[in-house]
Amino acid sequence: MELKIINKENQAIGKKKMPEQFSEEVREDLIKRAVLAIQRNKRQSYGASYGAGMRQSAKLSRRRRDYKGSYGLGISRVPRKILSGKGTRWNWVGAVAPGTVGGRRAHPAKPFKIWEVKLNKKERRKAIRSALSATMKKELVIARGHKIPDNYPFLMSDEIENISKTKELIQTLTILGFGAELERTTEKKIRAGKGKSRNRKYIRKKCILIIVSGKCNLQKAAQNIPGIDVVQVEKVNAELLAPGTKPGRATLFSQKAIELLEKNKIFTG
Repeated sequence: MELKIINKENQAIGKKKMPEQFSEEVREDLIKRAVLAIQRNKRQSYGASYGAGMRQSAKLSRRRRDYKGSYGLGISRVPRKILSGKGTRWNWVGAVAPGTVGGRRAHPAKPFKIWEVKLNKKERRKAIRSALSATMKKELVIARGHKIPDNYPFLMSDEIENISKTKELIQTLTILGFGAELERTTEKKIRAGKGKSRNRKYIRKKCILIIVSGKCNLQKAAQNIPGIDVVQVEKVNAELLAPGTKPGRATLFSQKAIELLEKNKIFTG
C-alpha cells in the first residue's frame, strides 16, 4: 500500500510505501480483548474496609441463667451489643448483622479483588497491528462516525510536528478537510443516569489521533482541542487506535513516525 505525503497547505509532495504493520488482517475480536485488558489494568481497587461493621463485640447468650443473657426476655435473635446496664438488667442495641445501625453490609465490594488481566505479548502486538491496519480502511473510519476528507488516508509531512500553537493546528486541520470532524467532536451530549451526579454529565466524542515520531511541540498545541490525541509512535496502544473497542479511528501519521515504525520494526517482535 502506497500513500501520498501531504503538507500543511494540503498539497501532495511525494509518496511513501507503508510498512508491513499495515498489512495485518483486521481482527475485531483481538482488538476488543486488548482494549478491555488496558481498561481493566487501569482500574483502581475499591470496596469496604476490612472488618467494617465487625469492630464491636455482639455476643449475646440465649442460654438459661447465663450472666448478661437474653433467655426468656422475649426478644429476637438479632446480634446485639450492650449499650448500658444496671444489676442484671441490660439495654442492648442491634449490631454486626446487616440491617442494624453500624452493622456490616450483606455482600460488600471486595477490595482484594484482582482486576488485572494479562495478555500475551504476541497477541497484544497483533491487536495493535490489526488496529493500525483498520485506520487505513476508509469504510471503517466512516462507520465509526468520523467526517473525513475525500483523499483520506494520507501521511503528513514532518512540519506538522513543529506546530506549537492551538490556533495554527486548528487552521491546518481545517485546510486538510477535517473542519466538520472538529465541529462534530466539540458538541456535548448529556449523559443519562448516575453519571450526572458523579462529574460525568457530558459525553465527548473522540476526534483525530495524530501519531508523531517523538516529543514535539504538537503535543502541547493539541491539549486544548477536545477529542484529539497526540502520541509518540512507540507508545501507541489498542485503546488509542480503537476507542470503545471499535476499530477505525481517523488517524494521521507524520512521515518520520512511519520511517521509525519501519526501521525499528515496532509491534512486529
